[in-house]
Amino acid sequence: MPKLIDKFGREITYLRLSVTEHCNYRCFYCRDDEHVPNCKREDILSYEDIERIVQIFAELGVTKVRLTGGEPLLRRGIVKIARLISCVKGINDIPLSTNAHLLEKFAKKLHQNGVNRVNISMDSLIPERFEKITRGGDITEVIKGIDAAIQAGMNPVKINMVAMRGVNDDEIESMVDFAITKGIDVRFIETMPIGLVGIEALEQHISEKDISAKLNKHLGKRLSPINPSKTDGPAHNFKIKGTNSTVGIISAVSNHFCQTCNRVRLTAKGDLILCLGQEDAISLKDAVRSDLTNDEIKTMIVNAINKKPEKHEFNTVVDNISNRQMVEIGG
Repeated sequence: MPKLIDKFGREITYLRLSVTEHCNYRCFYCRDDEHVPNCKREDILSYEDIERIVQIFAELGVTKVRLTGGEPLLRRGIVKIARLISCVKGINDIPLSTNAHLLEKFAKKLHQNGVNRVNISMDSLIPERFEKITRGGDITEVIKGIDAAIQAGMNPVKINMVAMRGVNDDEIESMVDFAITKGIDVRFIETMPIGLVGIEALEQHISEKDISAKLNKHLGKRLSPINPSKTDGPAHNFKIKGTNSTVGIISAVSNHFCQTCNRVRLTAKGDLILCLGQEDAISLKDAVRSDLTNDEIKTMIVNAINKKPEKHEFNTVVDNISNRQMVEIGG
């Protein structure tokens, strides 16, 4: 079977699968305050759609499928979806991205049904600040979710913090200390200009260089660079000596990682997005609901991958997916 290799020689082995556009948080850099998902049940991928699409991607060499949203734990049947994906031959890595508000309820069942690790979005440890950033989130529930993931055996458990100047950059050090206490990993992410709210959030942008300076001052010689692995994705990671934790930085804007990009995104509505910073997409939902064969759909995907751009251009608004909310894309 053909592999998914784009015209720049990058092999695509990673599918980010959004299972819902709905989210119980309303983080200001992710969605407009007034935004309401515009999708009906028939608009989103069914269990059968998901199973077939993942099977096709697995036959094209994809080995990793990340469950995202919106908030994926809001999707009815999320445990069933995880189980269906885990039964697809060739898929050996099923991470979850979540805000963890509902993770205490689902962690054990998800792990039993194939979800091996989890990334948790957590932008502040201060309850009032966390509530403000998320427009109503509860940090207590998130920490319960983190503890449940650890207890369930998910490994690694990672915190993802979007670092924002004047918003939460004074918590970079305390977030590292929290991760060390829990024995988990933490990654700091630069704000990205996805959608109009993301473009506005660039006013609070803090660069990888500035984040690194804070980490070096706080941890000093305890930081030891880690050679990149297939599970690290775009992060520049460091082991924190004397702990079970690592710290990483994802610098999508100041030091993009496009040359090693190995992923594509599938929205809850079945649109295959080739790059976060570009508008090109094809509908796989329409394809699997048509009379096309799997081989014909594979040809569609291979042809689409050949249109994957060399890099995103986050310095120009025209190249951003400015008419979509990040919550609709799958992050």
